[in-house]
Amino acid sequence: MTIPVKNVTPEVLCSNCRACCCRLEVMIITDTGVPEEHIAYDQWGGETMLRLDDGWCSALDRETFMCTIYENRPWICREFEMGSWECKDERKGL
Repeated sequence: MTIPVKNVTPEVLCSNCRACCCRLEVMIITDTGVPEEHIAYDQWGGETMLRLDDGWCSALDRETFMCTIYENRPWICREFEMGSWECKDERKGL
């Protein structure tokens, strides 16, 4: 018999990720080769990842929820660890 455990967050895997972090504002602070069509500029010339009207990053494939520029993703995206407390906190919001 299996006893259910309450308040346990399931392990975060590529298959259940839901790309919550792709709704965050991401500053581009290093040159990783992000294509120009995915960059938004603020009034001071700062660069962020472009988010579309639906709130998701423009580089996110809406069908697979995978990054279309994974090899050229910003440094912040590379540092945001799947399954970290930040990840789990963002997942709660969706």
